[in-house]
Amino acid sequence: MNTLGLGTAGEVSSLDCAGDALVGRAVRHADAELVIERDDRERAAGATSSTKNVLRLRAAAKAQALRVAIKVRGKILFINLGDVVAVHAKGKCVSLRQNASSYLLRESISVVAERLEAHGFIRIHRSVLVNASFVEEIWPLSTGEYCLRVEGGKEYTVTRTYKKNLQALAEFWIGTGALFPG
Repeated sequence: MNTLGLGTAGEVSSLDCAGDALVGRAVRHADAELVIERDDRERAAGATSSTKNVLRLRAAAKAQALRVAIKVRGKILFINLGDVVAVHAKGKCVSLRQNASSYLLRESISVVAERLEAHGFIRIHRSVLVNASFVEEIWPLSTGEYCLRVEGGKEYTVTRTYKKNLQALAEFWIGTGALFPG
């Protein structure tokens, strides 16, 4: 029986019970805080590798959503860079080729290649860049060059100078020991 008193032997005062309950809650609360802190530390430690993956995925998403402004016939067009299949050099200009249309820019292929490399474009020829996300197939030719086919069936020759860039087409290759010799 709980009574309000100073508590003699055999009696339990409500103040003692309240104090015990309060101490018990404080201990549980402290334990919960320690668990939360441990979980936060574990998440932070695991976040270093998962953060890299998240950042890589965000970069890929941005690359597909990236829009480029191009001045065409006095107007400024916005083109989704993820829709550009290839870039061709034509004299002092470059042509951005989509499946249905192309746009001419007054820029050198080297400058465009440098800007677009971070957005999934690889150089396969001194005058051609391709969007890696459109590449469907590559195969070796007897001349030491490679042939590359993109969506839509268009084929490009990958010269020996740029064949090392083909490894950028995928992060993971299986059975590539003899695919890119020397």
